[in-house]
Amino acid sequence: MTTTDETKRTTLMRGRLLSFHRAPQSLADSGSYLYEEDGALLIDNGRISAIGDYASVKAQALGEVTEIDHRPHLILPGFIDCHMHFPQMQVIASYAANLLEWLNTYTFPEECRFVESAHAARIATHFYDELLRHGTTTAAAYCSVHKTSADAFFGEALKRGMCMVGGKVMMDRHAPQGLLDTPETGYDETRAVIAEWHGKGRNHVAITPRFAITSTPEQMRAAQTLAREFPDLHIQTHLSENDEEIRFTCELFPEAKDYTDIYARYDLLRDKSLMGHAIHLSEREADVMAQTRAVAVHCPTSNLFLGSGLFPMKTLMAREKPVRVATATDIGGGSSYSMLRTMDEAYKIQQLLGERLNPLDSFYAMTRGNAEALSLEADIGTLDIGTTADLVVLDAASTPAMKLRMETVTSLSEELFLLQTMGDDRAVVETYVAGTAMKP
Repeated sequence: MTTTDETKRTTLMRGRLLSFHRAPQSLADSGSYLYEEDGALLIDNGRISAIGDYASVKAQALGEVTEIDHRPHLILPGFIDCHMHFPQMQVIASYAANLLEWLNTYTFPEECRFVESAHAARIATHFYDELLRHGTTTAAAYCSVHKTSADAFFGEALKRGMCMVGGKVMMDRHAPQGLLDTPETGYDETRAVIAEWHGKGRNHVAITPRFAITSTPEQMRAAQTLAREFPDLHIQTHLSENDEEIRFTCELFPEAKDYTDIYARYDLLRDKSLMGHAIHLSEREADVMAQTRAVAVHCPTSNLFLGSGLFPMKTLMAREKPVRVATATDIGGGSSYSMLRTMDEAYKIQQLLGERLNPLDSFYAMTRGNAEALSLEADIGTLDIGTTADLVVLDAASTPAMKLRMETVTSLSEELFLLQTMGDDRAVVETYVAGTAMKP
């Protein structure tokens, strides 16, 4: 190309295209998505400028164009993960009986290390490598209580041009001394992170009280103040993951009606509130979630690994007052970075609950569904014109066993279900961020 600015480029990308217009109503709901057997995307300066069949899109490509042919593979919007813990890469696969034991034995000691800038920077590099290896281009993540961890997290996202949501955790009790801030420092440092990183590149800062157990009423009021001062920011925390956690939380806040009411009392429930897990909600709590439009974030591999419970995903979504639902890996309580593996476990949980999660549901959830949960669907989660070209290219014949099974696959839905059931990072041919190939 003749331009001296590397970002000013035009790319024609060919392959089979899949992008959702809305949530599918059934496996037969072909109107919910766009599928082009021989499709193409025209990408200008990192954004999609045209989409359709290859011949018509190629005709729109003027001047010098780089053509990339990914046939016969599928091209989708990059995967989105709505709940992760950046400092927990080195506690994945740690043996424990339940959530609270796992936190105290492994997670809290590991997170203490993130006071060190060099360690935070090293883990940030590995963290983003793993996301991109698995086709994930956007995630909502918790940093540690240390501002150094947030600086490393957002700095690496900026370097790679990725759209990320994250926040410095606020926690001032029930954790090791090295992981405690105060209501004042939690507030001040969160404001500093917002000032330094929010809106810089594609970064989105989230107000992040870890969960009610680790925040005093004074710190919850500090989070409430932040939420009022920054009404457009995301809020992320944990809710109703484990029976013992729920009991302990309600003991700490006896004035609250239930766990959800704690967050409601501090004005932390709104349409950009990401409530991790939310497995054991009462009808009253589900009503509050629906009314406030807060998002219940389903973390299936984590829920199974820690024995936390079976999330009633379909039931919550089908209520008269439906609850908004997102999906996530919950690294490191979760056991895989792959959103494919995540949706495979989500499928199994619904099977155990007597519900069905079809492959259209799953691929909508990983792309547009999670983008809508983050209120970012105008920029990510689809192949719509004007959105950023964050993409994943998938090969359903990427392993010998998958290749053999593909010999009998006769429909798109069967192919998607195969990818969901047997796929992992090996099925990811390439991951693009703003049109640039980024898979390590």
